Amino acid sequence: MNSYVLTVQCESRRGIVAAISGYLAENGCNITDAAQFDDELTGRFFIRITFRPETGTGLEELREGFDPVAQPFGMIWAMHDSAHRMKVLLMVSNFGHCLNDLLYRWRIGALPIDIVGVISNHLTYQKLVVNHDIPFHHIRVTKENKSEAEAQMMGLVEDTGTELVVLARYMQILSDSLCQKMSGRIINIHHSFLPSFKGANPYKQAYERGVKLIGATSHYVTADLDEGPIIEQDIIRVTHAQSPEDYVSLGRDVESQVLARAIHAHIHHRVFQNGNKTVVFPASPGSYASERMG
Repeated sequence: MNSYVLTVQCESRRGIVAAISGYLAENGCNITDAAQFDDELTGRFFIRITFRPETGTGLEELREGFDPVAQPFGMIWAMHDSAHRMKVLLMVSNFGHCLNDLLYRWRIGALPIDIVGVISNHLTYQKLVVNHDIPFHHIRVTKENKSEAEAQMMGLVEDTGTELVVLARYMQILSDSLCQKMSGRIINIHHSFLPSFKGANPYKQAYERGVKLIGATSHYVTADLDEGPIIEQDIIRVTHAQSPEDYVSLGRDVESQVLARAIHAHIHHRVFQNGNKTVVFPASPGSYASERMG
């Protein structure tokens, strides 16, 4: 049986839930999961509903009929087929832990996406990617060719129908124009030591300062470097007895997990941008299995 996801955000006011649920009921749809949030500070309302049509009504027909319901409330809305596998383009440089983790989750079906290609400014992971029967694109980036390189990237995005770009430890700064063009469609991962420890070896700096918590942050990419709306974060404890190499190893593990969870939330339409923040609805009990299977 087909399953669809409806996402809505709008100004908070009386009658929104009644209008949505009434429309779905009138069209023979059964709501199987729902989550909502009313942000009293911004006056915005967010809701995500999973539903199944029980009368054979198609997705396009439901979309067309919903617009008159949405207009009086000024809703920003979308209706998705749960079976759709989002087309994702991965980008990586010389650190491969996130790439390897994502390829494994994709291969076993834990991350139901279509990986349309991998872009890298190095050749380090070409063999790994090709062995997964995934197109590998080497796009060298220098100060002199940055605009041409980004034009190549955007060409690949358009040619492959990419819906989401994932920076799996891609160590090049994207231009403001590219960030704006792909707003809400690029996810990044990095350690959570910013802004204190910057540079090439933040884990060594953290070790030297006796840090007790190592963390990772995944966020949407914006023109403000590493300051986009946060989707997912996590931490792991370390002690004085551990070495700088331990810090790096543990940091890579938490980065991989946080990035995978951020992608999982995005592809299942559980993330809403709310100004400089996000509203992220958690997966309901048992939903990881059904979401994994699409």
